[in-house]
Amino acid sequence: MNPSGSEAKGKATNTQSQEEGEEEERGSLDSFLKWAAGLGVSDSPNPDSCSCLGHSLGVSYFPDAGGRGLGAVRDITRGELLLKVPKSALITTHSLLNDERLSTALKAYPSLSPAQVLTICFLYEMSKGKASPWHPYLLHLPRSYGILAAFGEFEKQALQVDYAIWAAQKALSKAEYEWKEATPLMKELKLKPQFLTFRAWIWATGTISSRTLHIPWDEAGCLCPVGDLFNYAAPGEDLNGFDNVDNLQNGYALDDLDTQHSQRLTDGAFEEDAAAYCFYAKTNYKKGEQVLLSYGTYTNLELLEYYGFLLEDNPNEKVFIPLEPDIHSSSSWPKDSLYIHQNGRPSFALMAALRVWATPPYQRKSIRHRAYSGSQLSQDNEISVMTWIAKKCHATLKAMPTSIEDDNLLLSFTDKIQEFDNLWEWGKVMPAFGGEFCNLLQATNLKRNDESFASRRAKMLIDRWKLAVHWRLIYKKVLVDCISYCTDTINSLSSKNDIIL
Repeated sequence: MNPSGSEAKGKATNTQSQEEGEEEERGSLDSFLKWAAGLGVSDSPNPDSCSCLGHSLGVSYFPDAGGRGLGAVRDITRGELLLKVPKSALITTHSLLNDERLSTALKAYPSLSPAQVLTICFLYEMSKGKASPWHPYLLHLPRSYGILAAFGEFEKQALQVDYAIWAAQKALSKAEYEWKEATPLMKELKLKPQFLTFRAWIWATGTISSRTLHIPWDEAGCLCPVGDLFNYAAPGEDLNGFDNVDNLQNGYALDDLDTQHSQRLTDGAFEEDAAAYCFYAKTNYKKGEQVLLSYGTYTNLELLEYYGFLLEDNPNEKVFIPLEPDIHSSSSWPKDSLYIHQNGRPSFALMAALRVWATPPYQRKSIRHRAYSGSQLSQDNEISVMTWIAKKCHATLKAMPTSIEDDNLLLSFTDKIQEFDNLWEWGKVMPAFGGEFCNLLQATNLKRNDESFASRRAKMLIDRWKLAVHWRLIYKKVLVDCISYCTDTINSLSSKNDIIL
C-alpha cells in the first residue's frame, strides 16, 4: 500500500529535519574540534596543525560498537602515540577552582569527597553557560547516561537478579546521599534551579563517572576533551580462554591472573615530561577501523554502574549464583571469587570451595590443601560438584520471570520500536509481555495517543530498560553455558569410569 500524501509529506519533513539536525551537529563538532586544537589537543606531530584530528584519528559513527567514536584515518601500528591532550586542556577540580568565589565557598565544606567536589565544580561551570571557557566542550556531552544510579524502579526490577537489583539500589542511595550533602553548598553558590535538582546531580555524576581519566594529582580524575571520545574495549581478550597458557590447573584459571597483567589494562596516562595526557594504540588498526581504549577490567554490572553500557562478549564477566551459607562457612574464599566465567566455567575458587563442601565434614581438614591447589579430589566428588552446579543453574533459570527466548524477542522489538507511532501501538503487538509492558507505560506516565515514544523522557527510560534486559539475557546465557560445561564434564568422567570398570 502506498502512503497517503499527508503521510509521505510527514516522512519527507522528518527526513529533512533529521538531515538538518545532522548538518548542525557536524558544524558544531567542527567548532568543538577547532576549539580543542586551539588548546593544543592534537593527533599530529605537527604543532601548527589547524585541527586537532585528521592525522591519525577522525570522529566517526559506529552503530554496533558504541556509537560515536574515533576511527583510524590511516593504518596505525600498535604502540603509536595517537593523541596528546595538554594539561591546560584537562578539566580538573584544580582548573575549575580558579574561580575565587567557588574556591572560597568550598573551604567551608571539608568533609565532601573528591568526587563530590568535582561534581559541584562541574555543575557550577555548567551554570555559567556561554560564559564558561569550557562551553564548546560542555555542549557536546551526552544529555543522559544509563548508569545504575539513573535506573528507576521499573528498570531496576527488569534486571531480575537479586544482586544486580541490590547494586542498582546501592548506587541510587549513594547518589542521593551525596547530593543531599552537596546541596547546601550548591545553594550557597546560587546555582540555577535546574542545576540543583537530583536529576541534574545524576547527570553530572554520570558525566564524571563515565568520562573522567586518572591523574596523579587528583583522586577525582579529569575530564579530557577529545580524549573521552574513545570507546571501550575490554582488556584481557587474550587471557579469556586460558587454555593456551601455563597458569592452568585442572582446567581452571587462577582468578588473580589479572593482577599480573595490570600494565596492560589501560592505553593512556598523564605523562609528566610531556605535560599532557597521552594515548597510545593498543593494537594495529587498519584505516577505517574504530580505535578503542581500555579503561580497565570490569564486569558488565560494573560497566553499567560506572559507564552506562555493557558488552555482549566481555572476557571479564562474572556471574554469581545463589550459594548455601555452609558453602561459605566451609571455605575461606571471598564471596566475590565464587562465580562463573563468561564461557560458562566455574571459577577456580568456586570449584575449590565446592570440592571441600561436597566432602564429609570429618574429611575436609585433610583434603583442603589439595582442593585449594586446584586438584580434583575424586571422580565421585567431581561429578557431585558438577551435578550440583548444573542443578543450581537450572533452578536459577527456572525461577526467573522471563526466559532467554522471551528476552531475545523483547530486544528485537525494542530495536524496531521506531516503526510504531507511539508506545501504545507497540504494546498491541506484544501481548506476551503485557505485565512488563504495562509497567513500562506506568513508568513513563504515557497516556494513550498522547505522547510519542520518541519523547526524550520515554526514550531514556526505554534505553535503560533495554540495558537491563540485555544484562539479564547475558546472565542467563552464561548459566546455560555452565550447564552444558558441567554436563559435558560429567559425561566425560562417567565414560572414563566405565572404561576403568
